[in-house]
Amino acid sequence: MTNASRPDALPMVQLMVCGALIVTLSMGVRHGFGLWLLPITQTHGWQRETFSVAIGVQNLVWGLLGIVAGMAADRYGAMRVVMVGSLLYLLGLSGMALATEGWQFTLAAGLLVGAAQSGTTYSVVYGVIGRNIAPEKRAWAMGVVGAAGSFGQFALVPIEAWLIGHWGWQQTLLLMAVSCLLMLPLARGLNEKVGPPAGLGEQTVRQALKEALRYPSFQLLTAGYFVCGFQVVFIGIHMPSYLRDAGLEPGVAGMALALIGLFNIFGTYLAGSLAQKHSKRLILAFIYLARAVAISVFLLVPLSPWSVYVFASVMGLLWLSTVPVTNAAVAHIFGVKYLSMLSGSVFFSHQLGSFAGVWLGGYLYDLTGSYNMVWYIAIALGIFAALVNLPVREAPIVRKPVPA
Repeated sequence: MTNASRPDALPMVQLMVCGALIVTLSMGVRHGFGLWLLPITQTHGWQRETFSVAIGVQNLVWGLLGIVAGMAADRYGAMRVVMVGSLLYLLGLSGMALATEGWQFTLAAGLLVGAAQSGTTYSVVYGVIGRNIAPEKRAWAMGVVGAAGSFGQFALVPIEAWLIGHWGWQQTLLLMAVSCLLMLPLARGLNEKVGPPAGLGEQTVRQALKEALRYPSFQLLTAGYFVCGFQVVFIGIHMPSYLRDAGLEPGVAGMALALIGLFNIFGTYLAGSLAQKHSKRLILAFIYLARAVAISVFLLVPLSPWSVYVFASVMGLLWLSTVPVTNAAVAHIFGVKYLSMLSGSVFFSHQLGSFAGVWLGGYLYDLTGSYNMVWYIAIALGIFAALVNLPVREAPIVRKPVPA
């Protein structure tokens, strides 16, 4: 099955299977980083802020280089970008295992892993989907790939937790580093034919980026995506430590992250399917508001393993469900020619939020001895994101002819 409008398009099944497995590996490793916070900081005698800053830098680098990786994928194809990203993942995770100083850890976890993620996650893979799958199936396909990618968190996080407990955190990091090489053969399934640079009268990369940055609906989607990054990275990195501080067993945190991954499979698929037929802005507004409600209820009820599991399940339904909906909205508004680059651009805001969430979590904890203030900020931001998505205009942009 291919996109009927492009005879040379990649087979849909091949594209979705390879894309989903790449995202599964990349995001599965990434979502387990919270499990390494306490073992690494305790081994080296670091404060939690040291680890948090490194992961914050990772998210900034991921977001910034995501724009560059998107441009490269639009111009040269996703296969080469994914291959480079998998090799950078190998170097970065190995560096995390071998680092003995904070700056070394930041270089490995921040710069190298951040660069790796920019080339092996949603922006690049969704760009290929947008260019090769027909519009009437595009949002659904993004939801399917996102849901399959979510399986990585469900499957890999408990394995990582078990390996850390039985083999040690350093050996587990090295094993994860080697596993990232599996993305090399999978990348060949994304070997699409890309067009030449823009000709006379066609929109250039610079013009496309300038158009998007000036478009109010793109700005609103970008603002909402900041909140998404803040919430998911704060919870993913700091919730294991939050639960340990409250006296819960380490296995509770691992199970919670696994439940987020499990229910994220269903939430991401459902969001992509709904976005194919219904208003994307209303879906996004509902997701952000529901997150704020879920966090509020979690803080109000007595903390127990079962309250954690219920919260993790609800948050899992809402976790990355914003990703296919936001990318489908960008594709619908601006078209697919520069979709990887535009997805990377809006994702940069997500990563700014990720940096704020992970760094603020560590900073305010070290300052106050509690995560409460950051939880309250996450609630307020969820309400803000719900409101800013309501005015988004989803209709395709009307362009003036580009001068030759």
